[in-house]
Amino acid sequence: MKKEAIATAKTIEEAVKNACAQMEAPEEEVTVEVLEYPKKGFLGLGGSMAKVKVTFEQEEAVAVRPGKAEAAIAFLQELFAQMGLTKVDITVDSQEDHAVSLSLSGDEVGVVIGRRGETMDAVQYLTGLVVNRLEGEYFRVNIDSGGYREKRAKTLENLALRLAKNAVRTGKSATLEPMNPYERRIIHSTVQTVEGAASHSIGDEPGRRVVITCLNPPRRRSGGRGEGRPRSSEEIRRPRPSRPVAGYRKPYGGRTQYAQDNVKDDEESPRYPDYDRYEPEEESGPVEKNAVELESGGLYGKIEI
Repeated sequence: MKKEAIATAKTIEEAVKNACAQMEAPEEEVTVEVLEYPKKGFLGLGGSMAKVKVTFEQEEAVAVRPGKAEAAIAFLQELFAQMGLTKVDITVDSQEDHAVSLSLSGDEVGVVIGRRGETMDAVQYLTGLVVNRLEGEYFRVNIDSGGYREKRAKTLENLALRLAKNAVRTGKSATLEPMNPYERRIIHSTVQTVEGAASHSIGDEPGRRVVITCLNPPRRRSGGRGEGRPRSSEEIRRPRPSRPVAGYRKPYGGRTQYAQDNVKDDEESPRYPDYDRYEPEEESGPVEKNAVELESGGLYGKIEI
Protein backbone atom coordinates (compact mmCIF):
# COMPACT_ATOMS: atom_id res chain seq x y z
CA MET A 1 0.00 0.00 0.00
CA LYS A 2 1.51 3.30 -1.12
CA LYS A 3 0.95 6.65 0.58
CA GLU A 4 2.06 10.15 -0.52
CA ALA A 5 2.08 13.51 1.21
CA ILE A 6 3.27 17.04 0.24
CA ALA A 7 4.37 19.41 2.92
CA THR A 8 6.09 22.81 3.14
CA ALA A 9 8.30 24.38 5.75
CA LYS A 10 11.12 26.79 6.14
CA THR A 11 13.57 23.91 5.84
CA ILE A 12 13.51 20.57 4.07
CA GLU A 13 13.86 18.64 7.33
CA GLU A 14 10.83 20.34 8.81
CA ALA A 15 8.84 19.69 5.65
CA VAL A 16 9.69 15.96 5.77
CA LYS A 17 8.62 15.75 9.40
CA ASN A 18 5.32 17.42 8.57
CA ALA A 19 4.68 14.95 5.75
CA CYS A 20 5.51 11.89 7.89
CA ALA A 21 3.22 13.16 10.61
CA GLN A 22 0.36 13.34 8.13
CA MET A 23 0.86 9.71 7.02
CA GLU A 24 1.86 8.39 10.47
CA ALA A 25 4.93 6.85 8.91
CA PRO A 26 8.47 6.56 10.28
CA GLU A 27 10.97 8.94 8.70
CA GLU A 28 13.53 6.18 8.05
CA GLU A 29 11.11 4.23 5.85
CA VAL A 30 9.92 7.05 3.53
CA THR A 31 11.15 8.37 0.20
CA VAL A 32 11.66 12.18 -0.02
CA GLU A 33 11.42 14.21 -3.22
CA VAL A 34 12.27 17.94 -2.95
CA LEU A 35 9.94 19.97 -5.10
CA GLU A 36 11.19 23.42 -4.13
CA TYR A 37 14.19 24.50 -2.14
CA PRO A 38 13.81 27.32 0.32
CA LYS A 39 14.92 30.80 -0.83
CA LYS A 40 15.83 33.83 1.22
CA GLY A 41 14.47 37.19 0.10
CA PHE A 42 16.10 40.57 0.25
CA LEU A 43 15.57 42.12 3.63
CA GLY A 44 13.06 39.36 4.38
CA LEU A 45 11.02 40.04 1.29
CA GLY A 46 10.47 37.74 -1.71
CA GLY A 47 11.60 34.55 -0.05
CA SER A 48 10.03 31.02 -0.57
CA MET A 49 9.59 27.95 1.65
CA ALA A 50 10.81 24.41 1.04
CA LYS A 51 8.35 22.00 -0.53
CA VAL A 52 8.77 18.20 -0.42
CA LYS A 53 6.89 15.12 -1.57
CA VAL A 54 7.12 12.17 0.79
CA THR A 55 6.19 8.63 -0.29
CA PHE A 56 5.60 5.74 2.09
CA GLU A 57 5.09 2.14 0.85
CA GLN A 58 3.34 0.10 3.52
CA GLU A 59 3.11 -3.69 3.15
CA GLU A 60 -0.37 -5.13 3.33
CA ALA A 61 -1.10 -6.93 6.56
CA VAL A 62 -1.41 -10.65 5.92
CA ALA A 63 -3.87 -12.42 8.17
CA VAL A 64 -1.74 -15.15 9.69
CA ARG A 65 -3.86 -17.98 11.05
CA PRO A 66 -2.50 -19.61 14.17
CA GLY A 67 -1.33 -23.21 13.92
CA LYS A 68 -3.45 -26.03 15.24
CA ALA A 69 -1.17 -26.49 18.22
CA GLU A 70 -1.56 -22.82 19.15
CA ALA A 71 -5.30 -23.10 18.61
CA ALA A 72 -5.42 -26.06 21.01
CA ILE A 73 -3.59 -24.10 23.71
CA ALA A 74 -5.81 -21.07 23.24
CA PHE A 75 -8.95 -23.20 23.54
CA LEU A 76 -7.71 -24.88 26.73
CA GLN A 77 -6.87 -21.55 28.32
CA GLU A 78 -10.33 -20.22 27.58
CA LEU A 79 -11.97 -23.45 28.75
CA PHE A 80 -10.11 -23.46 32.07
CA ALA A 81 -11.00 -19.79 32.59
CA GLN A 82 -14.68 -20.64 32.12
CA MET A 83 -14.30 -23.50 34.62
CA GLY A 84 -12.78 -21.11 37.15
CA LEU A 85 -9.36 -22.81 37.08
CA THR A 86 -6.61 -20.21 37.24
CA LYS A 87 -3.76 -22.42 38.50
CA VAL A 88 -3.36 -24.81 35.57
CA ASP A 89 -0.27 -24.43 33.40
CA ILE A 90 -0.06 -25.77 29.83
CA THR A 91 3.24 -26.82 28.27
CA VAL A 92 4.09 -28.50 24.96
CA ASP A 93 5.87 -31.83 25.45
CA SER A 94 6.29 -32.70 21.77
CA GLN A 95 4.95 -31.42 18.50
CA GLU A 96 4.87 -32.98 15.04
CA ASP A 97 3.28 -32.09 11.74
CA HIS A 98 -0.02 -33.73 12.58
CA ALA A 99 0.06 -34.16 16.37
CA VAL A 100 0.88 -32.35 19.58
CA SER A 101 1.29 -33.57 23.16
CA LEU A 102 0.32 -31.14 25.90
CA SER A 103 1.09 -31.49 29.61
CA LEU A 104 -0.96 -29.95 32.40
CA SER A 105 0.45 -28.96 35.78
CA GLY A 106 -0.58 -26.84 38.74
CA ASP A 107 -2.46 -26.96 42.02
CA GLU A 108 -5.87 -27.45 40.39
CA VAL A 109 -4.88 -30.12 37.90
CA GLY A 110 -6.71 -32.80 39.90
CA VAL A 111 -10.03 -31.27 38.88
CA VAL A 112 -9.03 -31.55 35.21
CA ILE A 113 -8.07 -35.24 35.57
CA GLY A 114 -11.31 -36.31 37.25
CA ARG A 115 -12.32 -39.83 38.22
CA ARG A 116 -10.08 -42.32 36.42
CA GLY A 117 -9.17 -39.61 33.91
CA GLU A 118 -12.73 -39.22 32.60
CA THR A 119 -12.67 -35.39 32.76
CA MET A 120 -9.28 -35.21 31.04
CA ASP A 121 -10.53 -37.54 28.30
CA ALA A 122 -13.52 -35.26 27.73
CA VAL A 123 -11.28 -32.17 27.57
CA GLN A 124 -8.98 -33.89 25.08
CA TYR A 125 -11.96 -34.92 22.94
CA LEU A 126 -13.38 -31.38 22.84
CA THR A 127 -9.98 -29.89 22.03
CA GLY A 128 -9.58 -32.26 19.12
CA LEU A 129 -12.99 -31.30 17.74
CA VAL A 130 -12.20 -27.58 17.91
CA VAL A 131 -8.76 -27.91 16.33
CA ASN A 132 -9.90 -30.09 13.45
CA ARG A 133 -12.55 -27.55 12.45
CA LEU A 134 -9.68 -25.54 10.99
CA GLU A 135 -8.53 -26.20 7.45
CA GLY A 136 -5.91 -28.85 6.90
CA GLU A 137 -5.31 -32.50 7.59
CA TYR A 138 -6.43 -34.33 10.70
CA PHE A 139 -4.55 -33.17 13.79
CA ARG A 140 -4.26 -35.31 16.94
CA VAL A 141 -4.15 -33.68 20.37
CA ASN A 142 -2.87 -35.68 23.38
CA ILE A 143 -3.33 -34.23 26.87
CA ASP A 144 -1.61 -35.68 29.94
CA SER A 145 -0.90 -34.59 33.49
CA GLY A 146 2.03 -35.77 35.59
CA GLY A 147 2.41 -39.02 33.64
CA TYR A 148 -1.12 -40.12 34.57
CA ARG A 149 -1.81 -41.87 31.27
CA GLU A 150 1.39 -43.91 31.49
CA LYS A 151 0.52 -45.07 35.01
CA ARG A 152 -3.05 -45.89 33.94
CA ALA A 153 -1.79 -47.88 30.94
CA LYS A 154 0.52 -49.93 33.19
CA THR A 155 -2.36 -50.69 35.55
CA LEU A 156 -4.58 -51.86 32.68
CA GLU A 157 -1.82 -54.08 31.27
CA ASN A 158 -1.35 -55.84 34.62
CA LEU A 159 -5.12 -56.29 34.96
CA ALA A 160 -5.45 -57.76 31.46
CA LEU A 161 -2.58 -60.22 32.03
CA ARG A 162 -4.03 -61.45 35.31
CA LEU A 163 -7.56 -61.94 33.95
CA ALA A 164 -6.33 -63.58 30.73
CA LYS A 165 -4.21 -66.14 32.62
CA ASN A 166 -7.10 -66.86 34.98
CA ALA A 167 -9.45 -67.41 32.00
CA VAL A 168 -7.02 -69.90 30.44
CA ARG A 169 -6.62 -71.76 33.73
CA THR A 170 -10.29 -71.98 34.74
CA GLY A 171 -12.10 -71.59 31.40
CA LYS A 172 -14.31 -68.83 32.84
CA SER A 173 -14.72 -65.51 31.04
CA ALA A 174 -14.31 -62.11 32.71
CA THR A 175 -16.17 -58.88 31.86
CA LEU A 176 -14.46 -55.58 32.63
CA GLU A 177 -15.98 -52.22 33.50
CA PRO A 178 -16.87 -49.73 30.73
CA MET A 179 -13.81 -48.09 29.16
CA ASN A 180 -13.04 -45.58 26.44
CA PRO A 181 -11.57 -46.73 23.09
CA TYR A 182 -8.01 -45.86 24.15
CA GLU A 183 -8.16 -48.09 27.27
CA ARG A 184 -9.96 -50.91 25.44
CA ARG A 185 -7.17 -50.91 22.86
CA ILE A 186 -4.64 -51.45 25.66
CA ILE A 187 -6.64 -54.42 27.00
CA HIS A 188 -6.98 -56.08 23.57
CA SER A 189 -3.29 -55.72 22.71
CA THR A 190 -2.23 -57.15 26.10
CA VAL A 191 -4.58 -60.16 25.94
CA GLN A 192 -3.12 -61.12 22.55
CA THR A 193 0.20 -61.82 24.27
CA VAL A 194 -1.35 -64.61 26.40
CA GLU A 195 -1.58 -67.94 24.59
CA GLY A 196 -5.06 -69.43 24.63
CA ALA A 197 -6.83 -66.18 25.61
CA ALA A 198 -8.99 -63.88 23.46
CA SER A 199 -10.97 -60.69 23.97
CA HIS A 200 -13.87 -58.86 22.36
CA SER A 201 -16.06 -55.85 23.12
CA ILE A 202 -19.78 -55.79 23.86
CA GLY A 203 -22.34 -53.04 24.38
CA ASP A 204 -22.60 -49.50 23.07
CA GLU A 205 -20.78 -46.31 23.98
CA PRO A 206 -20.28 -45.07 26.62
CA GLY A 207 -20.99 -48.41 28.32
CA ARG A 208 -18.93 -50.56 25.97
CA ARG A 209 -17.02 -53.29 27.84
CA VAL A 210 -14.25 -55.79 27.14
CA VAL A 211 -14.83 -59.53 27.69
CA ILE A 212 -11.81 -61.84 28.14
CA THR A 213 -12.42 -65.49 27.25
CA CYS A 214 -10.53 -68.77 26.81
CA LEU A 215 -10.13 -70.26 23.33
CA ASN A 216 -9.90 -73.90 24.56
CA PRO A 217 -11.69 -74.20 27.92
CA PRO A 218 -10.72 -77.29 29.97
CA ARG A 219 -13.17 -80.23 30.08
CA ARG A 220 -15.10 -80.57 33.31
CA ARG A 221 -14.59 -83.89 35.15
CA SER A 222 -17.43 -85.74 36.82
CA GLY A 223 -16.86 -87.57 40.08
CA GLY A 224 -17.25 -91.29 40.75
CA ARG A 225 -15.35 -94.50 40.09
CA GLY A 226 -14.67 -95.55 36.56
CA GLU A 227 -14.38 -91.98 35.33
CA GLY A 228 -13.75 -91.69 31.66
CA ARG A 229 -14.64 -95.39 30.93
CA PRO A 230 -17.64 -95.70 28.59
CA ARG A 231 -20.47 -97.90 29.81
CA SER A 232 -21.43 -100.87 27.69
CA SER A 233 -24.97 -101.47 26.47
CA GLU A 234 -25.28 -104.41 28.84
CA GLU A 235 -24.39 -102.26 31.82
CA ILE A 236 -26.87 -99.62 30.75
CA ARG A 237 -29.73 -102.17 30.49
CA ARG A 238 -28.85 -104.02 33.68
CA PRO A 239 -31.12 -102.86 36.55
CA ARG A 240 -29.59 -101.83 39.77
CA PRO A 241 -30.26 -104.09 42.75
CA SER A 242 -32.77 -102.82 45.23
CA ARG A 243 -31.99 -102.13 48.84
CA PRO A 244 -31.82 -105.11 51.25
CA VAL A 245 -35.19 -106.28 52.58
CA ALA A 246 -35.73 -105.64 56.25
CA GLY A 247 -35.29 -108.77 58.35
CA TYR A 248 -32.86 -110.53 55.99
CA ARG A 249 -29.56 -111.59 57.35
CA LYS A 250 -26.12 -111.57 55.83
CA PRO A 251 -25.04 -115.14 55.29
CA TYR A 252 -21.56 -116.31 56.00
CA GLY A 253 -19.15 -114.49 53.76
CA GLY A 254 -20.51 -110.97 54.35
CA ARG A 255 -22.63 -110.64 51.20
CA THR A 256 -26.01 -108.94 51.61
CA GLN A 257 -29.04 -110.91 50.46
CA TYR A 258 -31.45 -108.93 48.24
CA ALA A 259 -35.06 -109.33 47.35
CA GLN A 260 -36.08 -112.40 45.39
CA ASP A 261 -37.08 -110.40 42.29
CA ASN A 262 -33.48 -109.29 41.87
CA VAL A 263 -31.83 -112.65 42.66
CA LYS A 264 -31.80 -115.37 40.08
CA ASP A 265 -33.08 -118.65 41.40
CA ASP A 266 -30.24 -121.08 40.94
CA GLU A 267 -30.48 -124.38 42.67
CA GLU A 268 -26.84 -125.11 42.01
CA SER A 269 -25.72 -122.01 43.90
CA PRO A 270 -26.18 -122.53 47.65
CA ARG A 271 -25.05 -118.98 48.34
CA TYR A 272 -28.38 -117.59 47.07
CA PRO A 273 -31.17 -119.44 48.92
CA ASP A 274 -34.79 -119.03 47.95
CA TYR A 275 -36.15 -116.95 50.78
CA ASP A 276 -39.71 -117.18 49.48
CA ARG A 277 -39.80 -120.90 50.23
CA TYR A 278 -37.86 -120.69 53.43
CA GLU A 279 -39.90 -121.60 56.51
CA PRO A 280 -38.21 -121.43 59.89
CA GLU A 281 -38.58 -124.51 62.08
CA GLU A 282 -40.88 -124.31 65.03
CA GLU A 283 -39.32 -124.57 68.41
CA SER A 284 -40.27 -127.79 70.21
CA GLY A 285 -41.10 -127.74 73.90
CA PRO A 286 -40.60 -130.49 76.54
CA VAL A 287 -42.45 -133.78 76.01
CA GLU A 288 -45.08 -134.63 78.54
CA LYS A 289 -44.74 -137.85 80.58
CA ASN A 290 -47.75 -139.66 79.22
CA ALA A 291 -47.45 -138.40 75.69
CA VAL A 292 -46.63 -140.90 73.02
CA GLU A 293 -44.94 -139.61 69.79
CA LEU A 294 -46.75 -140.25 66.56
CA GLU A 295 -45.09 -142.79 64.36
CA SER A 296 -46.12 -144.35 61.16
CA GLY A 297 -48.32 -147.26 62.00
CA GLY A 298 -48.69 -146.19 65.67
CA LEU A 299 -51.51 -144.78 67.69
CA TYR A 300 -53.40 -141.68 66.44
CA GLY A 301 -53.16 -139.74 69.65
CA LYS A 302 -52.28 -140.10 73.25
CA ILE A 303 -54.03 -142.14 75.99
CA GLU A 304 -54.41 -140.64 79.39
CA ILE A 305 -55.03 -143.06 82.33
